[in-house]
Amino acid sequence: MFRHRLQGLLGVTLIPRSGFGHQGVGWKTGPMNDATTPSPTRPVLDVWCELQCPDCHAALADLRALRERYGDRLDIRLRHFPLAKHKHAYAAAQAAEEALVQGQGWPYVEAVLARTGELAARGEKLLLEVAGELGLDGEELDTALIDGRHLLIVDADEAEGKAIGVTGTPTYVIGGERLDGGKSQEGLRARIEEIADRLLAAQD
Repeated sequence: MFRHRLQGLLGVTLIPRSGFGHQGVGWKTGPMNDATTPSPTRPVLDVWCELQCPDCHAALADLRALRERYGDRLDIRLRHFPLAKHKHAYAAAQAAEEALVQGQGWPYVEAVLARTGELAARGEKLLLEVAGELGLDGEELDTALIDGRHLLIVDADEAEGKAIGVTGTPTYVIGGERLDGGKSQEGLRARIEEIADRLLAAQD
């Protein structure tokens, strides 16, 4: 659901996908994946995230550390899960998809997450401002928000998240285990590493 190859600030690659189950660009089944090509054997860490969530911004440090530790041995995939309590999260997810299409998916995600307070206050104006700062086509991004071209991608991620019990962000899923970081992220990276190490060891 977030695709088209691109190396972002975290060293995460976004892979083109036929869509959050549809035709689109995303970072899921075509997610925001950190591997240049999907691997059926590489362990996958799905990160359910929304861009108006301060905890998701804090989680970026853990994602960087995981990427540094595992490199291409672990697929890290960003998944959309906009929360109803955050008025502009749904638009932000769509804007991120358009930024991905334009080749700046991860830089856009990081820039918006760094300004969650401003997003709450300014909404789409902030989304367009960030696009301009990154040299994106702001008019095209604005049009994408109006015509809803990325709605199916966002909705499919959200539906899948709900189906597996995701209720808040960030939520991590690896090796069939769901880890909720919305209340506390303490110890989560260690738990993710424990599971990843076990999955990798099983492949040896």
